[in-house]
Amino acid sequence: MLFDSHAHINFEKYTDEERNALMKEIDQSDVSYVMDVAFDLASSLQSVKDAESRDWCYAVVGIHPHETGNADEMEIALIEGLAKKDKVQAIGEIGLDYHYMLSSKEEQQKWFREQIRLANRLKMPIVIHSREASKDTLDILKEEGAFSEERKSWFPERKTAEGISGKDARVLLHCYSGSAQEALQYVKLGGTISMAGPLTFKNNRKGVEVVEKVPIEYLLVETDAPYLTPEPHRGKPNKSPYVEHTVRRMAVIKGLPYEEVARITCENAKRFFNIK
Repeated sequence: MLFDSHAHINFEKYTDEERNALMKEIDQSDVSYVMDVAFDLASSLQSVKDAESRDWCYAVVGIHPHETGNADEMEIALIEGLAKKDKVQAIGEIGLDYHYMLSSKEEQQKWFREQIRLANRLKMPIVIHSREASKDTLDILKEEGAFSEERKSWFPERKTAEGISGKDARVLLHCYSGSAQEALQYVKLGGTISMAGPLTFKNNRKGVEVVEKVPIEYLLVETDAPYLTPEPHRGKPNKSPYVEHTVRRMAVIKGLPYEEVARITCENAKRFFNIK
């Protein structure tokens, strides 16, 4: 039982035939659940459509920081409408990306704040994209109440790890690439950390330290397909069945059986995304 907590079946370069072939491959794999995560209005619409077509597929809708230069109030209103549809489980991926700067800092921060407020109005989980913007990301999340006691009161508590509160703000740091210290700061606030294919890369000591130090109750796994393909498939487009390799690497780091890590991370993701 595998749960790919972040993929882009909605990828805009897929033809209908390619998307259908990918879905059929997932049908026949050990993947039980996939979150189809949007990055703009068009991909949000596609995510909802994809979720309607497969039992294992669920949607996340929102506007990626790269796309915020084109955002407006009408687009946010349309995202809000989509967020209320069946099988739409979170707002995302939203956040800040100061690496490529495809949108200005001002635009990114404005629409990041607006979408946190949307998630708070709807009492929904939030999926965060943060690249080279760690301080601003955390500051804005705190300022907009993403880790407030009120927000945590909306969601059931998790199993409590030693020294960490079980209160859950349902804020997910997707494709986490920061330090273990920062990851622990997030989980103590009520956040969750998701690890992707780079965990399998040789010499990724930072990722190993995150998995070593963050209790497994606060970890998810993902592909970010078609990006970030894990070993041993690097050089090929990523796809949800490859999440197995990230789970296997996490199991080695944690010193646990593969089957147990697959089960725990699946249960964690079902809880995070409110999937019964």
